[in-house]
This record gives sequence, C-alpha cells and structure tokens, in this order.
Amino acid sequence: MSQPNPMSEEEAQNLLLKLRRREGSWVDWGQRCYALQQAGYPPEQIFEETGIEASYQNLMKVAGQVYESLVKEQASEALLSYCQGPRSDVLYEFRVLTQPQRLKAAELAMEKGLDVDEAHIVARAIQDFARYSTPPDGFSPNPGDAVAYQCWKRARAKKDLQERSRLIAQGLKFAQSPGARQQIEKLLSDFTVVPMQRAPLLPVYRLEAEDELPRIIPVAGTFPLPPDALAAVAPLEALEPFRVVELPQPMSVVPIPGWQVILKASDPVAILWPSDRLPNLTLEKVEPVVVVIDRQQQTWEGNSYWLIEQDDTLQVQWFPEPPAYKILGQVLLILRPKSILDEGNLLEPWQMDD
Repeated sequence: MSQPNPMSEEEAQNLLLKLRRREGSWVDWGQRCYALQQAGYPPEQIFEETGIEASYQNLMKVAGQVYESLVKEQASEALLSYCQGPRSDVLYEFRVLTQPQRLKAAELAMEKGLDVDEAHIVARAIQDFARYSTPPDGFSPNPGDAVAYQCWKRARAKKDLQERSRLIAQGLKFAQSPGARQQIEKLLSDFTVVPMQRAPLLPVYRLEAEDELPRIIPVAGTFPLPPDALAAVAPLEALEPFRVVELPQPMSVVPIPGWQVILKASDPVAILWPSDRLPNLTLEKVEPVVVVIDRQQQTWEGNSYWLIEQDDTLQVQWFPEPPAYKILGQVLLILRPKSILDEGNLLEPWQMDD
C-alpha cells in the first residue's frame, strides 16, 4: 500500500479553503482533491469540509487526467479554455479513448457543443470505428464520421420512418466528410431495410458455490517419498477473487474443490498415494488417491490421521496417544478419482439415459 504524500496541516487547510470557495476551474478543484487524497484525506472527509461529493471528486480526477492528455497532445488554447468550462462530465466520457482519440473527440465536442449524452455516443462510436482496419466505404477516420457511420448503419435497419429520419438527421449533424454526407443522404430516397447483425451475448457466468472454485495445491510427489521431498515444496498464495496462483518454481499442482476443510488449511500439500498403502482404507480395487495434508498442523490430537517420518519415508498413521515419531502434518482429506460408470459413453456424447 502506498504511503500518503507529506503535506502540512497549513497546506491542507489552504487547499480545503480554496475548494470551499470554488476558486479556479473544475480542473483546479480536481487537482486539489487529488492532492488531499494523496496526503491521506479520504473523500468523505473532503466532502464534509468542502461540500464536494465523493462521486464528483472521482469524476473530476478522471476528467482531469483526460484534460492532461489534451495538454500533452498540444491542444489549442481555445480548446483548453473550452474544456475548463463546465465540461468535466463531457471529458469524463472520453476516458475510454486513447490520447490522440481524446483530442479529436474534444475538438468535435467543442465544434458541435455536445452534452454528456452525446459525448457518450461519440466515445462509443470512436471505439467501434477503430476496430475496422480500413474505414467503411465513404466514411473517413474523423470522429464525426464515426458517429455518422453508426447512425447510417442503424437507420438502414429501421422500418419506422420517424426513427429512421431521426437517425439520418443525427448522422448529417456529425458527418465531417462529403463522402459520409453522401452515404447518409442516399437513405432519404432508398428505403431498403438492411437488418443489423447483432453481436452475440458474452458467455458470462458467476460462481455461486464456494466449492466451484478449486484451491490449487502443490504436489510433493508419489509415495514412497523421503521427508526432504515434503520440505522442498514451497507454499502457494492465492489471490482473490479468483484464487489466481503464481508458481514460484516449476512444480506439479492439483486442483481440489473449495470445501471448507481445504479453504481453512494454512499450508496444504498433496501427495499421490496408492490406496492399498494407507491404513484402514479398503477399496474394491487399488487406485491412486490424493492425500492432502496441512504442514502447519503438527500438534497431536486423537481424532485425526497424521503424516510422520518413519524409516526415512513419509507414512500416514493414527495414534491414540502422542506418538514418538515426528509429526509433519495433519491429514485433511483423501480424494479418490472421479468414478466413470461407462467410459464408452465419453466417446458417444449423443447417448443419454431415458
């Protein structure tokens, strides 16, 4: 976490006083709010001292970054003066654009006297238009033509003449090149309806259950193992909210469902183990299982199995009383592989039960 920038109480009070008096333009207000926040003043306290709401503080900060990019792009004094008026909401809409795109969009905003809703339309149109490797026929790369193209495309898809006329008028308002104007004017006599191709919905899912997101656990190896193999495994740290794990070294890992016993583990490590080499585990057939232990839990209690060192090999045992062996970790769970009743069905996806 970054440390607050040093600022004396006198300096802070001076900035707060200027904010209360609304001295300067919104660009100055945003810079002062940002300086106070960097000095450790939370937005809520700035609001109490100045009456400037936290949401507007954020808007000014972001819009101020857009303004600074215009300065770096050597915007004209007339454009900068225009932006210093009550235009923070307009510039805020241009935050999604690149630095050169912001300059073109701001120039269009000044030329057309755009409000915040129109600025939003311009920003979206410029983003969409930039996806084309070459501009569509008749339209130039200018931001006004980007909006005109969106209007042209939407107008062609409308059967309703009133809505079609509204989009044509909007397109003519923004068109900056003769070619764009000609393309839109053709719609005044050509009433052919050309349906727009809709983008498919993004495949968005939300995790609903904790165990849907597994925990990644390092694998020490396969039984039999020496104790050194367990000690050599580096612990892993998962970053929320998706439990992203950065592997510190080449290693094998295994995903285990996010059951509570796994999520509570402080330092889990997995070992691949033949089922017939574990105590008190009788299965119909011998199969590999995953034994998950927590290396942090080394204090004996009688209701758990424990990983110990015995004859220079790792072993799993239960003890009715504190053992003489060194405890290396508590056994959290033993995971069997998924059971597939009929492996042939995997090759015939059309087969379904009645």
